[in-house]
Amino acid sequence: MAASSSTAQALFAPPSLTPAFHLRSSSPNLPLLPRSATSLFTASSKLQISGSRRSVSYCIKASSDDTSETSEVGEVFSGLKEKWDALENKPMVAIYGGGAALGVWLSSTVVDAINGVPVIPKFLELVGLGYTGWFVYRYLLFKSTRKELADDIEALKKKIIGSE
Repeated sequence: MAASSSTAQALFAPPSLTPAFHLRSSSPNLPLLPRSATSLFTASSKLQISGSRRSVSYCIKASSDDTSETSEVGEVFSGLKEKWDALENKPMVAIYGGGAALGVWLSSTVVDAINGVPVIPKFLELVGLGYTGWFVYRYLLFKSTRKELADDIEALKKKIIGSE
């Protein structure tokens, strides 16, 4: 453990604070990375640890054999492709998607225009703070009103799902 902490100090400390390494053999036994961790690097890198008498260089070259990320992405795309192929009315879905994108752009433009007027954003902040205070007082402050809010949320869930 002492060798790894001194190695970390040698790598991340300024040269004036690095400890001196005294190595007796041509292949020093300094721990770098476990073999399983070398698959995280895709490019070759060079590590140099300099001591007072000797300079040691390691050339680390590793490749990634982990394909879990690409397989997950492939599963997502294959799932999306299956869902797209299962659709019967593809042009209508494209029209709805385009309409949604247009709506987001239009609302962003309107919000930017309102934000350009100097008084309106501060006024809307005050309205939002007032509504937040009222909501906390009305639904969150007391136990009976929290129960009422939970019942309202459950009723809305049942209405949306269609079990009511």
